[in-house]
Amino acid sequence: MRKTTKLEAVLWSVALPGFGQLLNGQLIKGLTFIFLEFLINTKSSFNNAILYSFLGQINKAIEVVNYQWLMFYPCVYMFAMYDAYKYSTKNTPYLSFLPFVGGAYTVTVGLMYSSKLHFGEVLLGPIWLPIIFLVPGLILGFIVRYLLMKCLKGINEYS
Repeated sequence: MRKTTKLEAVLWSVALPGFGQLLNGQLIKGLTFIFLEFLINTKSSFNNAILYSFLGQINKAIEVVNYQWLMFYPCVYMFAMYDAYKYSTKNTPYLSFLPFVGGAYTVTVGLMYSSKLHFGEVLLGPIWLPIIFLVPGLILGFIVRYLLMKCLKGINEYS
């Protein structure tokens, strides 16, 4: 059986958490992520929030979303992407989970502030603000990974 590429696994996980695991041949894990996706999506009214956000009705998106359920989404989503990435090939780069973890943290923070934080007169809401907050989380994760690898390399040289 052909091994899935890391990019292929991550992009399918972006489309739907669990698809990357299915491509990697991990049926139970993939179905579990798909189940969690549907559960959180349904309980949080996430699709309605996406719809209203794309239509520019941010206040309506804020009204319909259930934040208690949606708070689970960033961690499940980012973990499913990392897991698909990790198991797509045998050689996973050291500390490669850090950008995914950083993204999960900052998207969650963006979600928490999504009904209050304005950029000028613009309220971005529960879809756009968390997406924007993903970028600094990924950058922070890559920076922390780089610094840790540099520190560990220095420690190994003196050992």
